[in-house]
Amino acid sequence: MPAVLRQAVRNDLPDLFRIRYAVSENRLSSGTIRDDQVIEALEVAGRGWVIELDGLIVAFAIGNALTGSIWALFVDPTHQGHGYGRRLHDTVVEWLWSRGLERIWLNTQPGTRAQRLYEKLGWICRGPIDTGELRFELLRPTPEPPT
Repeated sequence: MPAVLRQAVRNDLPDLFRIRYAVSENRLSSGTIRDDQVIEALEVAGRGWVIELDGLIVAFAIGNALTGSIWALFVDPTHQGHGYGRRLHDTVVEWLWSRGLERIWLNTQPGTRAQRLYEKLGWICRGPIDTGELRFELLRPTPEPPT
């Protein structure tokens, strides 16, 4: 059965937290992010998507249209390497562009698979921030002039 991409809803929170705490890079301790923060990210400030495989959520991403950021993008470690992160990335980026943003950003820890993915996809590293994470930015592509 193929992987299904769909919009995330508040009932997905247990699976989002399961994946978020399972990753080995960009780790987060339990309780750092509250349910209400994720619900706000999904329903007020932005939108999220999940990848389901045989009814199991294996990856998710959340974009924040108010700040212009990719707030989260994580793949369950047992399901990495299948293109789910790239599919989610492209979905969130396209959605953020549709909100009229000219520049989007995200933070990630240095030396991670995420850093390598973002660099491969054309994100520009703006350097470390006070948390030690790296700030990346992506500018809206300029449309090709008609020929």
